[in-house]
Amino acid sequence: MEHMSGMTQPKKPRPAIKQADYQRLSEFRYLIRRFLEFSQVQAEDAGLTPRQHQALLAIKGYPGGGPVTVGDLAERLRIRHHSAVELVNRLCEAGLVVRDQDKDDHRRVLLRLTDRADDCLAELSAAHLDELSRIEPMLRRLLDQGRE
Repeated sequence: MEHMSGMTQPKKPRPAIKQADYQRLSEFRYLIRRFLEFSQVQAEDAGLTPRQHQALLAIKGYPGGGPVTVGDLAERLRIRHHSAVELVNRLCEAGLVVRDQDKDDHRRVLLRLTDRADDCLAELSAAHLDELSRIEPMLRRLLDQGRE
């Protein structure tokens, strides 16, 4: 009997990729990088690291507007739990986030932005929405090309 681990599964046939597809993907990545670079500069100008800005936005913009735990934050930022704990520690030390004990489950710790963080995030978000409105037409064109 042959050992199964040496056998490979037949590959699914891939659709033909045209030069225009490569160009669309390249342009999409370029626009994303441009937006992320803009975001990094804006965060640093506001005295935040890009990760701190992302964390504030993840807490404020959490789906459903519900309370956010460190685990929720780790998931939204796609980082390990212990990294999220360290990030929250730094945000608390900076006076940007407060930890609240869940009234229903005392084992759960909920994260809340301070007024200072709210003000800072509002300024950053206004600038980001403005930048997004600039690149939105280019993104729409790229996405619409895929439907043709």
